[in-house]
Amino acid sequence: METPVFEEIEPASDCDCAGCRHWRRVLPHAPAGRALAHPAAYRTLVAAAAAASATAVSVLGAGGAAALPAAAHAAHRPGVPAGDEPGTPQGPRGPLHGPVGRPAAPPAGAELAGITRTEIIDRAKSWVAAKVPYSLTAYWSDGYRQDCSGFVSMAWKLPANEWTGSLGTVADRITKEELQPGDILLFHNESDPQKGSHVVIFGGWTDGTRTAYTAYEQTPPHTRKLDTPYAYWSDSAQYLPYRYKGVAAGDVAKAGAAGTEEAPPGAAGPASHGVAGYPGRAMFRPGADNPYVTRLGRQLVRKGFGTYYTRGPGPRWGEADRRGVQAFQRAQGWRGGAADGYPGPETWRRLFS
Repeated sequence: METPVFEEIEPASDCDCAGCRHWRRVLPHAPAGRALAHPAAYRTLVAAAAAASATAVSVLGAGGAAALPAAAHAAHRPGVPAGDEPGTPQGPRGPLHGPVGRPAAPPAGAELAGITRTEIIDRAKSWVAAKVPYSLTAYWSDGYRQDCSGFVSMAWKLPANEWTGSLGTVADRITKEELQPGDILLFHNESDPQKGSHVVIFGGWTDGTRTAYTAYEQTPPHTRKLDTPYAYWSDSAQYLPYRYKGVAAGDVAKAGAAGTEEAPPGAAGPASHGVAGYPGRAMFRPGADNPYVTRLGRQLVRKGFGTYYTRGPGPRWGEADRRGVQAFQRAQGWRGGAADGYPGPETWRRLFS
């Protein structure tokens, strides 16, 4: 009997069948974010579970009772009870925003847009900060499907929602030693795509041993960033490293002590009023639609001032952006015209410091 690996996260809650309602009632809700346990702890858990299973079989045999049937499959990802995981970890290849009233997806092999590793990780972090709910059928405000392959499509800024069976067509196979932030670890089960297929974004090694890395992934209940054993919690040998063909050559995210961090999003770009990254007041007026509005919104979310967004920050300036900026300005002790909700150079400097 295969023993699942446990992690303390809340189970998905979007299914309303009797089994899922039962698990939501009886399972404890513990805070997420626990660091990786020592490998000996996993060996102890496996040994204890195996011993308990052997004892149960022995007792049933002695009593003449029929053996209990094995579970259909163990939880694919930690924290998801058996039977609570959706039938497939992703939807099919398709256009942005879904098939209804939208143009068809670009053909496979279409020219790919370039992107830097820093931008890939920054885009991945935006979903982590927004806690985008996992879904096979829903689409976030940026047009990408809210599942594992839609998440990678978003981070790579692809023109369509790919799936695990097509992500390899826009990427090249690499080795473990070549992995850099923004690459992916992909498992596509060709014989049964609905069983086990999954993909995560590599964020960098957690230490020099290269036995664990920071993973960005879309998984129930929502997007997360988590230290993960290489190559993954389950089916580890099936996960293969890939690199997006459009990633800027030679671009490496600025590494911290463990090689997992990148340059802050406000460090690059224009320098209006002597503030690095600040593009000027005109970019944040009614009707404005530009990448700086998105960058501002994502930073507001990171700083805890994104409560006014009902959906993810987007490129069009809106009232949610203004109120978020105003809340940040008031937190600095500013009042009156200094807290009007429109970011000036000092607001930008403090927000991205």
